[in-house]
Amino acid sequence: MKKDYYMYPSVFSYDEDGISISFPDLAGCISCASNDEEALYMAKDALGLYLVCAEEDNEVLPEPSKLNEIQLNKNERAILVEVNMPLFRMSVENSSVKKTLTIPKWLNDFAEKNKVNFSQVLQQALKEYLRLSR
Repeated sequence: MKKDYYMYPSVFSYDEDGISISFPDLAGCISCASNDEEALYMAKDALGLYLVCAEEDNEVLPEPSKLNEIQLNKNERAILVEVNMPLFRMSVENSSVKKTLTIPKWLNDFAEKNKVNFSQVLQQALKEYLRLSR
């Protein structure tokens, strides 16, 4: 079942080369950063992406651990990270995807000569072809 908000504890591990970010309850949900501000951003982004994938795969998510139950090393801090999923899902859905395609050289040359925005034309043509009003 999709929820609008999730909050999971993360562990920020401070080392000489930066901050490693992990989520004790979510295996494989990791990131890294150079400073605290970037670490908070990266933690939220990693959590959101992990949860979007888990939702798409219909995975059952574990209950979040309590902060005071997380065992930490001297260089680690536990931080709660919250994700607003409707906003995150929308940003993922509207993100751009790179596609590689092949067209005849003469058509490419003519389009470039006329300063055609290939991405815009392809998007417009796909919407018309698929009868989308979006």
